[in-house]
Amino acid sequence: MQFSRDDLVGAYRRMKTIRAFEERLHDEIKTGEIAGFTHLYAGQEAAAVGVCDHLTIEDMIVSTHRGHGHCIAKGCDVKGMMLEIYGRGGGLCKGRGGSMHIADLSVGMLGANGIVGGGAPQAVGAAMAAKLDRKGRVAIAFSGDGACNQGTTFEAMNMAVVTKVPAIFVFENNHYSEHTGVDYAVGTNKDIASRAEAFGMKVWRANGCDYFDTYETMRALLDYVRAGNGPAAIELDTERFYGHFEGDPQRYRGNGELDRIRDERDCLAAFRTRVFDAKLIDPTMLDAVDTEVATLIDAAVAEARAAPPPDPATVAEDVYVDYV
Repeated sequence: MQFSRDDLVGAYRRMKTIRAFEERLHDEIKTGEIAGFTHLYAGQEAAAVGVCDHLTIEDMIVSTHRGHGHCIAKGCDVKGMMLEIYGRGGGLCKGRGGSMHIADLSVGMLGANGIVGGGAPQAVGAAMAAKLDRKGRVAIAFSGDGACNQGTTFEAMNMAVVTKVPAIFVFENNHYSEHTGVDYAVGTNKDIASRAEAFGMKVWRANGCDYFDTYETMRALLDYVRAGNGPAAIELDTERFYGHFEGDPQRYRGNGELDRIRDERDCLAAFRTRVFDAKLIDPTMLDAVDTEVATLIDAAVAEARAAPPPDPATVAEDVYVDYV
């Protein structure tokens, strides 16, 4: 597929925004101003952007505890996200959700989820709604390699096949379920995609550290699902650059492992090399994006630090749905 210059710059900007957002959080969390656990997405940017670049605002995604990248790729406001992570009243969820529970229904982001495998059933429900309204929408469940072992995920995949809904199961295999390596945690057959295949759905596989491979593979998958063929799944082989959570000492990593994956599997570096070697973009264009993104993240942090927390008088709001 041919990419325009604007397409390429836009894809890079979204990946760079995720990387800069996460790297800044890595530093800000050390100040003690951010409450709760935070799980950074840095390293996996090509997966989120390669998937979401095909989606419309009407399509829906359900995220995981490692959800900042999915939020940004789907179009959530970066400043609103930062306010939410700082627990401020102006955050996307009014400061009530924090890092692991960001949602923005206005852009089709149905929510991050602190329960491993908890998003798959929600995505199937959203896919059922999409099938009924016949508008051609899809619903995507992002999951990690750890979620492939969860009963909720198995039940959701089976339900999706039985009901033939436009659900897509995206497994981002970053090789670790919390602190346990995939070679140990996943059974004899290490091919996660084949688990979805066993339920009778078509599956794809791609290099999640390569934006172009992820994008092209996802295009074929979405064509299949939007044509009314029922659910599908994709396994993206990727890496995370930080620990399971901020503060994780990562003693389970091998010697030199993090240096190796940063040197060999950095999706942003690979993107820059490819477009520069092909003379598709001048390096100064992406350097300018880097500067713009840095300015945006600085502003987001400054606003979040200065913003007030939620008004205590609103503590009972948004607890129950009023059906009247």
